[in-house]
Amino acid sequence: MSRSGIRVLGAGLAAMAVVLSACSGGSSSAAGGRQTLQLWFWGASPQQQKTMKSVLVDGFDKSQSKYNLEVTFNNAVDKNVQVALSANKGPDIVYGSGPSFSAAYAVQGKLADMTPYAEKYGWKDRILAPMYDSGTVNGKLYSLPNSLENLGIFYNKKVLDQLGVGVPTTFAELTADMDKAAKAGMYPSVTGNKGWKPVNQNYISMFLTHVAGGKAVYDALQGKIKWTDPKIVKAVDDSADFYKKGYLGGKDYANLNFTESMQLLAQGKSPFFFGPTLAFQFASDYFNDAAGNTSDLGFAPFPNVTAGLPSPSGTLGTTASLSINAHSPNKDGAAEVIDYMMSDKFAQEMNKTWPGYWGVPLKNWDLDPDSYTGLSKEFVQSVKDTVDMVNTGDYGFFAGTFFPPATATAFTDIDGVWLGTESTTDFLNKIQSTFDDEKAKGLVPPVPEPAG
Repeated sequence: MSRSGIRVLGAGLAAMAVVLSACSGGSSSAAGGRQTLQLWFWGASPQQQKTMKSVLVDGFDKSQSKYNLEVTFNNAVDKNVQVALSANKGPDIVYGSGPSFSAAYAVQGKLADMTPYAEKYGWKDRILAPMYDSGTVNGKLYSLPNSLENLGIFYNKKVLDQLGVGVPTTFAELTADMDKAAKAGMYPSVTGNKGWKPVNQNYISMFLTHVAGGKAVYDALQGKIKWTDPKIVKAVDDSADFYKKGYLGGKDYANLNFTESMQLLAQGKSPFFFGPTLAFQFASDYFNDAAGNTSDLGFAPFPNVTAGLPSPSGTLGTTASLSINAHSPNKDGAAEVIDYMMSDKFAQEMNKTWPGYWGVPLKNWDLDPDSYTGLSKEFVQSVKDTVDMVNTGDYGFFAGTFFPPATATAFTDIDGVWLGTESTTDFLNKIQSTFDDEKAKGLVPPVPEPAG
């Protein structure tokens, strides 16, 4: 599942039976002797499905004569993939919630080693190094991120004007603005984990970046320092303090998802939404030409809490991952689809009507923001800014992309600290124990050392 926080989990027993009975997509033949390749995707909106059909399915089918691509949309895609892969079945191209999601299947032998395809298509030369490396396990490539992502501040310009404040550039300004919003009867910010608890990873990752610093997290991932290091302890404590002050959705964090939060932001119920650039896709439902408010939405870096860290900096991540089913009879075709998606042309076309999800992690992000309209323009600019951060080393790491799988999952339980049901010490001791086990198994992806 993508980290949108909006999808409904679960599938009926009948749906499970269908999944288990399904063979890999490449086993069937389509019209004209072409082989059918299957990709299972989450339950995108009708407009997004239309874009996917036009740009990906039709575009890929026209680009070659051997395969037809078939995309199936379903809100329970993660569960369906889990059931199918456990039975050595499922789609040819495996869509997942990110590299940590894929790594868990890679070590089970459910995903194909894509290193030969990386060499054939030159993916390592084309993809940003941190993003390429995030999909490797024990030196072999098992997934590629579909998009480059950053965590920051979405803001409503009209609400800031109403409050008489500007876009915050320091943490003190940010908290002062939220306090002022609360006094005016607004949410200090809007966001929430309703329906998708891993949303929590966004906020602990953000605090690890802006309190502990990307270098400290890097050192923890390398085993140079413990996850119980004072810098990391402070990041956890500060995130809990932030939550307890109502700075994450007020009292409604557990009752809001990203879609509802963006609607509230557009309605002027809050000045801020903290989250991944992925959220541009939800914002477009409420900030658009029909509503006449497209220009009201802005995006800015989250300010550092600790002085002396690189500024501006971001928290690097991805929205999803793309892998090849180890039991697909058409691995070459699956690789061809992934290669098609790792291109300027694909990125250019997808972002015209679907901002937020397709910041293809190319080293040379040549898309011109001025050639786009609406929120696509703002999103394309955010990707360019994030690429610049990668090139200068001014970034931290999103847990779901760069942490080993069980460690990333363990960080999802940060809300125990926020709610006071677990101490920071106990929480980080569990993180350390989980991490030690995964590091011993070689599950920590290689990551480049950030600047600070």
